[in-house]
Amino acid sequence: MSEITKIQLGQNGPMVSKLGLGCMRMSSIWGGPTPDETESIATIHQALDSGINFLNTGDFYGAGHNEMLVGNAIKGRRDDAFISVKFGAIFHNGQWIGLDLRPVAIKNFVNYSLTRLGIETIDLYQPSRMDDSVPIEDIIGTIAGLVEEGKVRHIGVSEITADQLRKANSIYPISALEIGYSLADRQIENELLPTAKELGIGVVAFANTAEGLLTGDLKAPIAADDHRNHFSRFQGENLVHNLEKVETLKEMARLKNVTPTQLAIAWVKEQGDHIMPLVSMSRRSRLPENIAAMEIVFTPEEMNLLNSTFAIGAMQGGTYLQR
Repeated sequence: MSEITKIQLGQNGPMVSKLGLGCMRMSSIWGGPTPDETESIATIHQALDSGINFLNTGDFYGAGHNEMLVGNAIKGRRDDAFISVKFGAIFHNGQWIGLDLRPVAIKNFVNYSLTRLGIETIDLYQPSRMDDSVPIEDIIGTIAGLVEEGKVRHIGVSEITADQLRKANSIYPISALEIGYSLADRQIENELLPTAKELGIGVVAFANTAEGLLTGDLKAPIAADDHRNHFSRFQGENLVHNLEKVETLKEMARLKNVTPTQLAIAWVKEQGDHIMPLVSMSRRSRLPENIAAMEIVFTPEEMNLLNSTFAIGAMQGGTYLQR
């Protein structure tokens, strides 16, 4: 396997692998079964062995299960891992019931995360989203206090607007913005990405295949019990239209002797030296192909074809659930 290059998160921030490992799918999501823990831990170990040190989790993934799993995986290897944790989302019986971003809640959340992870300091700590329930000053200010206490090293944000990003960064230096980004979801190129670049903030880009739309494996219609039916992008004529666009990606992948998924990841990593594709995996078998995707290069003609085929607005429907 090729050596994973490093990028810097934020101005004077930490150096991390340009490919990140999303651990969410190692726990039950959308009410589904929990993947084999032994295989999940082995996947984390192999990722660390391969030079992938950025591990992304959330205190609400599997109601704490994900943090405990990551904690077990990094025992004896703490220095090899950079741990990113999201907080603030509240679920009950697998259903979203809101956000809790109050300072008193954040101080409570962080201690539970530290205990489940079995560590003394979280490398990157970030609210999973922001609404208007709590002033940004109070949210970021509280995490800044945790930095002073030594419980957090760096502050991140997730799924916010350009204005919110500016405000957060004015309160305390933000190291990373976590946001969904793919060929099929490029709206953030208008304001949010330019703002992050201007402020010197690293971008942790998840959902590189747009919930599987860009894998080339999807066919219309999807099964009635598929969780993606929640998203308008996967419904009716929207899905038929979108899969026609994906044919261009599939043909390019065939010509380059790679998979559409690899191309989707490669496109994201090509969008900037400060941008990290965050890829969810729960099996070791996925690691070689995803690492290989980081070595794919595009000709100008190939990049132009992808950018025109998947221009902003070209895809119908969305994959963002309004909360």
